[in-house]
Amino acid sequence: MAEGYLTTHVLDTATGCPAAGLKIVLYKVTGNSHRKIVEMVTNDDGRTDSPILPKGSFATGTYELIFFAGDYLRATGQDGADPLFLDQVPIRFGMADLEAHYHVPLLLSPYGYSTYRGS
Repeated sequence: MAEGYLTTHVLDTATGCPAAGLKIVLYKVTGNSHRKIVEMVTNDDGRTDSPILPKGSFATGTYELIFFAGDYLRATGQDGADPLFLDQVPIRFGMADLEAHYHVPLLLSPYGYSTYRGS
């Protein structure tokens, strides 16, 4: 069985706090096809309560995380004018190592974001 797994962490860089209550959806991407794997919401620490893709379900391939930033920004009063500059933030990435912990964090503000492969 694969020992790899996938986690995330969302930090609101405008407030300096974890982004609690932010919906995240994970898709498996094959060519032009997207298959929904799981939907989760961040906790008070800006993390999901369990890995997005746990050890028993982990598989290599191309994936896409969709962060529902607009819903979070509206809920926290950071939405500004409609339409929002950032609404859904997609991050497409590949996982090639069956034994690795992949961590894909999101640093978010109303007008920008960044990501990286964390640990």
